[in-house]
Amino acid sequence: MEENKMNQGQAPETEKNEKIALDDARRVKVMSPSMLVLKRFLRNKLAITGLVILVAMFLFSFGGSLISPYEEGQVFKTEEEIKKDYAGAIYNTELRYTVKDGEELKNSVRSAFILAKNKNQVVFESGDAKYNWTSYGEDFFTIGKVEDVANAISLAKMFDIKEIVSGVLTPEFRMNFEAAAQSGAESFIADGTEYQIVKNGKAYTVSRAQDIAIASLYTFDAYGSNVEEVQSFEFRLAAEKALHAEGTEFEYNGASYTVVEDDGVAVINDASGAHFAGMSKIIVNPAASDVILDVAFKDAARAAIGDNADRFTYNEKEYYINVVNANYNITTMTVTLLNDVYASPSKEHPLGLDGNGMDVMTRLMYGGRISLMVGFVVIFIELFIGVIFGGVAGYFGGWIDNALMRFIDLFNSIPFWPMCLIVGSVMDTLEIKPTFRIFILMILLGVLGWTGIARVVRGQILTLREQDFMIATEATGISVPRRIFKHLVPNVMPLLIVQATMGLGSIILTEATLSFLGLGVKYPMASWGNIINAASDIYVMRYYWFIWIPAGILILLSVLGFNFVGDGLRDAFDPKMKR
Repeated sequence: MEENKMNQGQAPETEKNEKIALDDARRVKVMSPSMLVLKRFLRNKLAITGLVILVAMFLFSFGGSLISPYEEGQVFKTEEEIKKDYAGAIYNTELRYTVKDGEELKNSVRSAFILAKNKNQVVFESGDAKYNWTSYGEDFFTIGKVEDVANAISLAKMFDIKEIVSGVLTPEFRMNFEAAAQSGAESFIADGTEYQIVKNGKAYTVSRAQDIAIASLYTFDAYGSNVEEVQSFEFRLAAEKALHAEGTEFEYNGASYTVVEDDGVAVINDASGAHFAGMSKIIVNPAASDVILDVAFKDAARAAIGDNADRFTYNEKEYYINVVNANYNITTMTVTLLNDVYASPSKEHPLGLDGNGMDVMTRLMYGGRISLMVGFVVIFIELFIGVIFGGVAGYFGGWIDNALMRFIDLFNSIPFWPMCLIVGSVMDTLEIKPTFRIFILMILLGVLGWTGIARVVRGQILTLREQDFMIATEATGISVPRRIFKHLVPNVMPLLIVQATMGLGSIILTEATLSFLGLGVKYPMASWGNIINAASDIYVMRYYWFIWIPAGILILLSVLGFNFVGDGLRDAFDPKMKR
């Protein structure tokens, strides 16, 4: 009995003195510092929530844009019937010239003709040549080139005639000239040609004028493929002479034509009664170069303008006439392919289309890539500059520390927002490409935002440099750069990770603000900031919520996610702060 009791009493002491193997399950498990930080982080529900949000944002931005069926700048169209300019008309108030083939009517001759017409001088000169003009009304004139053909001298009752142009002096010419000269006439006709006589004492100059141009307010349009024939000098001359002589018929190239006028619009019919050409003082031209107007449409428009109508129908389609400063704008309802702007959410476009006809969800995906990339690049620039300046200042101290801290104070005195406004305005003036603007924006934000990190690094290194492990590094002869960046900075890294994580949210907000103000990422590239810029229009803000609310929600979630993760990391690295 006593032996059993002794055995029972010695059992615990034996177990206590027994050595435990490394693979024994009873061995106490000791966790590394990094595993302890991870364990504390995973126990923080708010930090896990932030991490889930950030994972979702990254999947949406970088993964969604890869599987999206649309491109970032793809514009969607829709057919819509709108009132569109189709043609324009105006009453012609300037003379139009038609020159005979083989002849030339220089601008100097035209100016001399206008001057002579205003002075009522039938014969005028331009250069070394003489011209005359004949009026058939206020809107039709012929311009002829005057040519001296003969000279004559009166000898008693006889005339000594010498020809200037060979072949002119025919018996009929001689007889009709003598009769006209003796009677005091100023012209005569011989061999089917009209001649003018200019008397100077006993000397006579005989000249003839050949029509070389027409000056008219009328415009001609061909009904068929006979455009060159209708626009020819001979056809227009014959047609206008018939119209202004109040006749109805004329001949051209052996064919007979009839002119019928109604309210300033004249139609020329051929011998069969079919429309051959049109004449009018109203000029009708298409509004676009790809529109071809037929003569029948022009006649319908001219008739409506002549009747002061506000609309007319042609080919069962209605056209509207709007008068603006003597110009007649002709419009009609036309099916046009337009950008499908502000289309409501649908199966094809879950978040609708924006003001440029682009898919909002696709733009949000691509915009997330820009916003997140800007955040990470800027924070990397801030860390890089801040660690160098803060590490050097904290390690050396003394006048180096003092000089670097004054430099940081100088940098802090630079006003952040005015500087952003200035740089944004300069980029707008220089028309910097949208892609290059992003890099300039990231550099600007990084260079202006590193001072806070430098102060934190300096403060931590001032404390760490006096500890024993730094004395050991000096004793072993390790170089100064290696002491700073190999031994001091890694001890500050947990604090830098927390600071960087919490700073990402503010950088995304800053980029969104600059893009909202039009100073950051520019169209056609997308960022959450310039997408939400649509809310600056009160009409869009009120009626098209799907344009700006999703972008605002994404910015909110991203900033919250980074802040939650930053808080979680801070508590995990230093659990005492939570208490």
